[in-house]
This record gives sequence, C-alpha cells and structure tokens, in this order.
Amino acid sequence: MKIDPQVHDNLLKRLARIEGQVRAVRNMIEEGRECRDIITQVSAASTALDQVGFRLLSSGLQQCMNDPKQAKKDGFDLEEVEKLFLKLA
Repeated sequence: MKIDPQVHDNLLKRLARIEGQVRAVRNMIEEGRECRDIITQVSAASTALDQVGFRLLSSGLQQCMNDPKQAKKDGFDLEEVEKLFLKLA
C-alpha cells in the first residue's frame, strides 16, 4: 500500500509528538513524579499511537475502496484490512 503524501507527512508529525510524550514520561519516572500524572501521560501517548494506526489503516481502506482490484493485487484487500483493524482494536 502506498501512503498518500499528505497522510505520510501527518503521520510523521504525529509520531514526532508521540516521541516527545514518551520522553516526557521517562523523565517523569526518573524524577519520581506522581503516579497519576505519569499514567495520564502514558494514556495520552497510547491514544495518540492508536490514532496513528487508525489513520494509516483509514488511508489504506480508502485506497482499497477506490481500486479494489489493485488493492487485492497488492495484498491489501478488504479481508486484510479487517485483520489489521482487529489488531488495532
């Protein structure tokens, strides 16, 4: 599956933010910060990472729907999309 250039750029920006969030969580743990605060940040990073996966899958699904024959040839038919979706769920 080829990722749309706009989606590609958006995903890279999101991932850069997630990297920052994960570094912040590590710093919080090193500093002995309050557990509640750390869990809140872990949850935010986890949700953000899930969103990257769903956005990537959404892009693939759009391609699959736009050209089902090509998607199937590329190994990205609806059955495969469903499997990937369930991995994220």
